[in-house]
Amino acid sequence: MQLKGILPALVTPFNDAGAVDHDQLADILEYQLHAGVSGFVPLGSTGEYYALTNEERRQVLKTVKTVVGDRGTLIAGANGSCTREVLEQVKQTVEAGYNTLLIAPPYYALPTQEELIGHYQAILNEFSDINLVLYNYPIRTNVEVGFGVLEAFKDHPRVIGIKESSGSVQRAVEIGHTYKEHYQLSCGSDDVALDFFMWGAGSWICGPANCFPDQIVDFYRKFSRGDVQGAQAVMRALFPVMASMEEGKFIQKVKYGCELAGFKPGNARMPLQPLTAEEKAAFRRIFEASQG
Repeated sequence: MQLKGILPALVTPFNDAGAVDHDQLADILEYQLHAGVSGFVPLGSTGEYYALTNEERRQVLKTVKTVVGDRGTLIAGANGSCTREVLEQVKQTVEAGYNTLLIAPPYYALPTQEELIGHYQAILNEFSDINLVLYNYPIRTNVEVGFGVLEAFKDHPRVIGIKESSGSVQRAVEIGHTYKEHYQLSCGSDDVALDFFMWGAGSWICGPANCFPDQIVDFYRKFSRGDVQGAQAVMRALFPVMASMEEGKFIQKVKYGCELAGFKPGNARMPLQPLTAEEKAAFRRIFEASQG
């Protein structure tokens, strides 16, 4: 299983009644495929998985699987607040036809590193036919996937990579150096993506790819063929809009970006609130500037 290229962390669009809009989801998928993305990651934090019912999660997985088919790599999020809940999520994700999963530490429980190792081991023991991508996102989970965890699974054939969303370039350097033979590094920190690729990342699981996939795919293609200056120029143009997203209200801004790109993604579910008129105006200015 190779983690390569641009893998959008998919939004979950909602219609005016607040239900998942599967037609919009299909249109967004086709838009990104046309831009040249390598695959998709549904049911992540950008996809508001925490705000969906289990039935909605199953239906999102079904739509993505049906629309994409064999046209891209599929990695599904399967997360929860305890090991029991995560095992349930993994089960229904596997039943939906996914065998590579992106799993963060359980939120709220605040497991120690030893307990986190036990958590991941329980998943691997329960499901012998899945691959795991570890997900380090301490700003949301309050728990880091530390180097002790990486050391514990470095030789496990089904723990294939890590999405690093800590924002720490130092972590990317260490993973890319010490563990380059053991884990595939995927960038999860959008505003420092170029740094991550310089230090060995092979893929980018990217929320902003929902709304400007052409530029992000262009960045990856330029970097892959050795045009580092060209890749840097793309990132320089995108940096203001990505920095705005990272400053706060990330999901709302990604969804508004999708709206500016011509889609109807709807609002984020509560407790998140829509952007104000002033926030939309400010974001729109830098979004339009990023389009050249």
